[in-house]
Formats: sequence, C-alpha cells, structure tokens
Amino acid sequence: MGRDIQRLDAVHAATYIGSGKVEELRRLRDELHFDVLLFDEELSPAQLRNLEKALEIKIIDRTALILDIFALHARTAEGALQVEMAQYAYRLPRLTHQWTHLSRQTQGGVGLRGPGETQLELDRRQIVSRMAQLRDKLEQVRQTRALQRRRRRRQGLPTVAIVGYTNAGKSTLLNRLASADVLVEDKLFATLDPTTRRVALPSGKEALFTDTVGFIQKLPTELVAAFRATLEEVEEADVLIHVVDVSSPHAVEQVQAVEEVLRDLALRDQPVILALNKIDLIDPGEGTQRTTSRFSVRRGELDDLLERYPDAIALSAEQGVGVDELLARVEKLLMVEMIELDVVLPYAAGDLLNVWRKQGMIDEQSYVDKGVRVRGRVPKWMVEEVTERANTSREHRAEAE
Repeated sequence: MGRDIQRLDAVHAATYIGSGKVEELRRLRDELHFDVLLFDEELSPAQLRNLEKALEIKIIDRTALILDIFALHARTAEGALQVEMAQYAYRLPRLTHQWTHLSRQTQGGVGLRGPGETQLELDRRQIVSRMAQLRDKLEQVRQTRALQRRRRRRQGLPTVAIVGYTNAGKSTLLNRLASADVLVEDKLFATLDPTTRRVALPSGKEALFTDTVGFIQKLPTELVAAFRATLEEVEEADVLIHVVDVSSPHAVEQVQAVEEVLRDLALRDQPVILALNKIDLIDPGEGTQRTTSRFSVRRGELDDLLERYPDAIALSAEQGVGVDELLARVEKLLMVEMIELDVVLPYAAGDLLNVWRKQGMIDEQSYVDKGVRVRGRVPKWMVEEVTERANTSREHRAEAE
C-alpha cells in the first residue's frame, strides 16, 4: 500500500525509527488502513515490541520475511530442518511479544520453587529442547554430507560450486551444463538444498558441479548458522563459479553482497570465475531506454560490467551461449591448481593411481620393490590422500622391519 524511507544519523534504540516517524506511520495507518508494516532491516526484540504497541499492527522485519520465504520453499527433510532451526534461533529472543498468555502460571509442584513457572518459561524451555534436537539432526546431515564428499573424492573428481545472488540463474546453468532437471523458478530462494551433477570438461575429464542456495544482501546470521552443512559444499569446492544476473539494475551491489558472504565463510582462497548471466536479455537495439519487450538490459550496461570485471565471462545459461568458454576456464584453473609430487605408492593403491591418471598428469612411473614410484602433478584435492597413502605405506614397512 505504500513505501517510506527515513534517513537517520543513528538508530533509535527503542523503535529503530524516530518518534516523529512513528507518529507519522500511525496517521498513515488510520488513513490507509494497512495492517502489516515490513521493515527492510532486522529489528531487535524490544524494537518489535515497542513498534507493535505503538502502532497496534503486525510488524515484520527483513529476517522474518526471508525465513518465511525459506519455509515456503523447503521441500526436502534437510531443507525443513535448516529452516526450522533458523526460525527458532530468530524467535527465541522474541518470545516476549508473541504470546498473549504470559500471565498464566502452571501449578506449583514438587521440586518447583515459588508458585510455578510462567507459560513463557515453558515455551522457552520447549524451544531450547527442540533446538537441541535440531542441532543433533543437522550434525548428522553435516556428517552425511562430509561422507558423501569423501566418496566423491575417491571417484577422482574435482568439485565446482555454483554460487551467486538468489535468482541469478545458478540452477539454469547447472541444467545446461549437466542436462539436469534441477528446479528452476523465477523467484527468490527456489533452491535450498545443494544438487550435484557430473559435467564433462572440454578434455573429456569430468568434474562435479554443485548448485547451492542463493545469497542475499544482509544475509541473516541465523540462516548462515543453520545452513552450515549446505555451505560446506562451497567451502570444500576446488573452483567457484559466481553467477551474476546482468539484467538486475543492482548487479554490482549483488556481486559485492555475495563476495561479503564468501568472506564471512572464511574460504580457503579458491579461484573464482565471475559469470555474467542472462545476456540473452540484452536489447539488440542501441536505444538509451529500456524496452518494454523481453529485453531488459542495454548493451552499454553489459559493457560497463565487463569493463569493471575484465576477467568475467558473459553467458546465457538459458541459451547455452558462453558455456564452452566457461568450462574451458574451469578446466584451466583446475590444471593450474595442480601440485607436483614424487612418491612411492603401495601396490594396493591401484585405485588411487587410476584416479591420478584420470585427473592429474603422470610424467614418470616405475616399479620398485616397495611399490610404484610415481612422479607428476595432481589436483590440490588429491594431495592429502596421495601423501597419506604413501606415508601409510612407509609406516607399515617400518613396523615390519
């Protein structure tokens, strides 16, 4: 029904906005008869309570809205667990203004001091108990995902994570790369759970590409914590593809928002490919105004982005334009990231040697009494397992001697 902005030098502790703005909103409420007020910021429990008391309508902040959207899109058991955990983490400190029966008290009994516990204390205890159960279940999810990643590693395949702002076209890109059938919808947070598919690289080698949950500006901390198991897919990837929606007028701000989230995750310096997606929406004309047709991007806007990000790849996941260049860049980065090794592997490590042959480069191989001596280069993700198998072999020989 309306939108309003207030510029303040500092946040008002009691109501976030100033008292004059509160009075102005009360008059607007009487005039327009709206019954919900949405803040594009996260409000403290006290601010929510004071605003609802002053305006006598429902107040929703940015975090609550995002959590509601996530809840609508949680289709799998894992997604539902993550969203429920985030919702409880958000609601627990806000219980005081969500209940109308706080004055009720339960009957006192053996082991209880005073007249009894307030309903609020019981509600809080139940939520804390439920959160403990959810943490255990999410830890199981995390361990399962870690096991799945280790199994994928044994298959000898590098991993590539597709990240980006919500609705940037990540799922569409995965579908194009892998001929997959990942859910694609033109809405926020359509994908909550990561989906992994095999993708053939230009040389014929394969890699595992994972579509991940979309990011957003001012991502709620409750979501980051709850989706930790999912975001570990990003942390463990060898290469990141950062997909950007060039049709958005806020593309630069969205790039910065995603980069901020990646920094918060404390990633291990993986190489990142910036993919400027949806170039099929570029207006073929040279007009200065956006058209009213399907085209929503002027050519000059894309040129400005390419000038700002000279190493970016322009593509259309929808039409397949630029996809070959993207895959070639991925393979090049995986090759650059290889580490040179000279080790003796036990004869029982034939499986690992096959993986080395498929995913790395063998310069020299010879058979010795203690195993197979191999000199060459392997991807970073293989180094730990190769050296561990080689070291294990040496330890067994030392014990036998």
